[in-house]
Amino acid sequence: MAEFVHLHSHTFYSLLDGLSSPRALTQRAAELGMPALALTDHGVLYGAVEFYKAAQEVGIKPIIGIEAYLARRGMADRSTVEDRKPFHLVLLAQDQAGYQNLLKLASLAMLEGFYYKPRIDKETLAQHSDGLIVTSACGSGEIPRLILEDRPDDAYAAAAWYRDVFPGRFFLELQEHGIPELEGINRELVRIARQLDLPLVATNDIHYALPEQASVHDVLLAIGTGKSLGDPHRIRYQGETYYMRSAEEMAALFAEVPEAVTNTLRIAEMCNVEMGFGTYHLPVFELPEGQTAQSALRSLCEKGLRRRYGDLAESGEVRARLEHELNIIHQMGFDTYFLIVWDLCRAARERSIWYNARGSAAGSIVAYSLNITMVDPLANGLIFERFLNPGRVTMPDIDLDFPDDQRGEMIAYTVAKYGQENVAQIITFGTLGARAAVRDVARVMDIPLTEVDRIAKFIPNIPGKPVSISQALEQVPELRELYETTPYVRNLLDVAVQLEGVARHTSTHAAGVVIADAPLVQYCPLNRPTKGESVQTNGAEDAGELIGAVTQWPMEVLDDIGLLKVDFLGLSTLTVMRRACELIRERHGVDLDLSSIPLDDPEIYRLLSSGNVAGVFQVEGAGFRRVLREMRPSRYEHIVAVLALYRPGPMEHIPDYIRRMHGEEAVEYRHPALAPILDETFGITVFQEQIMRIATDLAGYTASE
Repeated sequence: MAEFVHLHSHTFYSLLDGLSSPRALTQRAAELGMPALALTDHGVLYGAVEFYKAAQEVGIKPIIGIEAYLARRGMADRSTVEDRKPFHLVLLAQDQAGYQNLLKLASLAMLEGFYYKPRIDKETLAQHSDGLIVTSACGSGEIPRLILEDRPDDAYAAAAWYRDVFPGRFFLELQEHGIPELEGINRELVRIARQLDLPLVATNDIHYALPEQASVHDVLLAIGTGKSLGDPHRIRYQGETYYMRSAEEMAALFAEVPEAVTNTLRIAEMCNVEMGFGTYHLPVFELPEGQTAQSALRSLCEKGLRRRYGDLAESGEVRARLEHELNIIHQMGFDTYFLIVWDLCRAARERSIWYNARGSAAGSIVAYSLNITMVDPLANGLIFERFLNPGRVTMPDIDLDFPDDQRGEMIAYTVAKYGQENVAQIITFGTLGARAAVRDVARVMDIPLTEVDRIAKFIPNIPGKPVSISQALEQVPELRELYETTPYVRNLLDVAVQLEGVARHTSTHAAGVVIADAPLVQYCPLNRPTKGESVQTNGAEDAGELIGAVTQWPMEVLDDIGLLKVDFLGLSTLTVMRRACELIRERHGVDLDLSSIPLDDPEIYRLLSSGNVAGVFQVEGAGFRRVLREMRPSRYEHIVAVLALYRPGPMEHIPDYIRRMHGEEAVEYRHPALAPILDETFGITVFQEQIMRIATDLAGYTASE
């Protein structure tokens, strides 16, 4: 049985050029009995962690690589047509040093060498050559291009340069895709290999997993280039051979040079990279002399507890809750995390910047005593383990809202404190959803726009609950009938369903900022800011006018590798409220801020009950206004409850809640023990905390369970 390892493969992170997900490629390699697989997306490491984990799940060795773009001149040159046409070069991480160099090269290509493509140059490559295995790449590589241009001496000299820079780690790459030019290139590569005593390696330029996906990949290319399928001048791949060929197929293709096949196994054995999971890289927080993070956090909490609770600070419930939380925080290693967030809030207060921490952090008395949150978790029955669970060790996540016109000041403060190289924004990937896939495929198929609209609108568009094309075909009879009776609709949907979920473009997370204890490039590759996404800091700090980089990995991957993410949300509501309070102070002499706005003023509830709440955050939609008019809230607790109920699922309980609230329906409990838990919400389960209390009080679970 033939053995072979694919060392040249693209996923959909080669945006609009690769079709398959990292998982699909690794699963296919495992099905074919291959011991390893390399990932070499174009110019980026977007899918590296996803690929690494997927490969481990199916029991094959992951080889982390990149098909780099090599500038023909220097990576700073951007003036000629040649600068727009870089060469290709495959780089594979052999060991940890090579992996670190791959991170640096992928980052430099984006941040310093970008010109139409993320580029490096030979000088930069030589500076970061340790631990890298290099192959001469496809027909767009430097050596193949020189051969095509009938410059054999230059091709020989280029090969000699790579041999010297990567001793024992440079391979001449052979491909066979039915392209006439490749035959001549391969003959010359074999000749150069014999002359320079260089090893050969056989690859297949994989852009999709299965041979039958060639036509779908062709549609993807047309979408990426903005052309219709009928355009004779559009870019397309010759033949249908860019799938994951079997070891037997590769051995047959390169029977005249069998060493090129066996060398794939040799390279796979040479590559051994371990990605680090389960360790944290929290930024260094400067502590007072003689203090640890644990003692500093306790000291701040003790002061804050007295400020928040006065004489009750030493009461049994308050003291026990603080000790419980501090113990868990220390056991999980997150003392420094709370100090970092405390410091951000302190900096905001010093600058008179309003802020609010949203989400489950409100369940922490530590966060409350540190002035991070503003809601008393004890008075409101909030549970700490919903925020930080010792049974599920993940980085805490406190989202901070700032006025949208001052968010940049807080980011600038963060950059100034922790260093520009240690701070970056976070990338997100836009993927083709069901409707988008239908519209994009229809456009390249030249289906009239009116017809496309008709088809796309049959796919339900429910916020937060995406419906796939397959689900729509099951749920919508009109769409199913069109599919079964109209051939071009069937073809359209059959193709579109295979493009659902494919990464289409990058953008920048609206709020996420990642902060590390060292330059981020040591932990993840960096990207240039996506267009129009730089963070303006209004010149508020000496740190500069923007964060200069975005991570190449999304939020969930950064969590996996232990990096701290803080959400800096720019909220226009806070800006409006702050300005309103400024005007009230100027015109009426009344000082109000987030901590002093009264929650018991009857006028608040009269306004809400009227439904005239245009511009009021979260309740201004038509449906919400109708609910408020029916509900006629009179207490803060009513507002909290309706915000929790007004979402898919719990919405069906709103009429019951309103009737019980007004005494029009009896309050009933399925068990008497539920009464103290559900009393405040009239016997209806509204909050996650209530579900947790039911599990602990009635079923005997611990809070962390």
